[in-house]
Amino acid sequence: MSPVATTTTAHRLLRHVALAQSAGRLPSVVAGVVRDSTLVWSGGYGEVPGPVVDAQYRIGSITKTLTAVLVLQLVRDGRIALDDSCGDVLGDVGYADRTVRSLLAHSTGMQSEPTGSWWERSAGLSFDELATSNPGAGSVFDDRQQFHYSNLGYALLGELAARLVGSSWWDAVQARILQPLALTRTTYLPLAPAATGFSVHPYAGALLAEPSTDTGAMAPAGQLWSTVTDLAAYAGFLLNGHDDVLSAAELRLAFTPASGEPDTGLGYAHGLGFQLLPGGSGTLVGHTGSMPGFLAACLVDPRRGSAAVCLANGTSGLAPSELATTLIEELERSEPALPAPWVPSSPVPRAVADVLGVWHWGNTPLVFSWEGSELVVRGADREKHRFTVTADRIVGLSGYHAGEELKVVRNADGSVNHLDIATFIHTRTPYDPAAPIPGG
Repeated sequence: MSPVATTTTAHRLLRHVALAQSAGRLPSVVAGVVRDSTLVWSGGYGEVPGPVVDAQYRIGSITKTLTAVLVLQLVRDGRIALDDSCGDVLGDVGYADRTVRSLLAHSTGMQSEPTGSWWERSAGLSFDELATSNPGAGSVFDDRQQFHYSNLGYALLGELAARLVGSSWWDAVQARILQPLALTRTTYLPLAPAATGFSVHPYAGALLAEPSTDTGAMAPAGQLWSTVTDLAAYAGFLLNGHDDVLSAAELRLAFTPASGEPDTGLGYAHGLGFQLLPGGSGTLVGHTGSMPGFLAACLVDPRRGSAAVCLANGTSGLAPSELATTLIEELERSEPALPAPWVPSSPVPRAVADVLGVWHWGNTPLVFSWEGSELVVRGADREKHRFTVTADRIVGLSGYHAGEELKVVRNADGSVNHLDIATFIHTRTPYDPAAPIPGG
């Protein structure tokens, strides 16, 4: 592990963990901070069952992100489409009409929990038993009406992936995610050294051991155990992608908001399997987790290339997303991320050779420049749009014109008359009368 630059930074990070452990009355809290895909700091407070970086804790719903990655691999490979119904694979089960996309984004309107005794503290059922006891009558909203978190939905996704792969969900996760990422201490059941999950009596302060269950068909929603080291490596994957799992571009699609909670004041959204929270440089991506006796979080700041993970062995007493966010922001305050070094751009493609320079949208000047391997548009010293060039087509990557094509419209002599981006006309001079509306 590469250390943070100063012992002062390490002390400040540890203090946040110590405050969380003490104020939350938690048996132990461990955490790690990642920068540039490297675990640069780790620390623990309380009775940690072994080395901080190697002690296993249950990660709860962080498991859902692995289920989502597995499903997204199958979408990439053409085995199923996001807008296919889960019934195409699972047959006549409850909620068979819900799509893969809405299951990933928790927008199916289906019930949050399976019927019967609380699944997190009960012996797990087979998928057939789970499907039989949840025939689809528990819907609380119409499909795609709004966000409604559903653990049951991820049981369906796990079974869907298992059938498409032709193995158990756990075998598929191991072969297609854990092994390529070398996550050797992420397991289905605990392996020593592992924390015991506890509930703390609210008045006596006594510890009550929580059950460590095999959740059966509900495992894709929250079964797994992991460590600071493994979750830090997983955070590195979320930041940069991996050729054998999902690429960075495929992850960006998963991180795009697909549903959200309006009651939070736009303070929360959900992508395809991933939580999106405010913090860091703008938006943090990842997931929190809880199971009886355990709390966890793994959040990444994609813009800064930083991340934090935290694990605790208490049923309550910690808001893991808040601790992870605090650690990310403390790292930035104490040791700010460095900007990417400037390097000369790649050769300017023919398609944009005479597009560079100042253009006007109406009377608003905008500067078009070739930076690295992309066309960047700035106005009033702020980036407005970014384009890529593919097969002589100039297509928007970000900003209002994302996905739209920039068309270079030429005069009879080959000189450029104007630029047309989805009817937004750009001219070399303000309101050029030789160009279409707004100038002509």
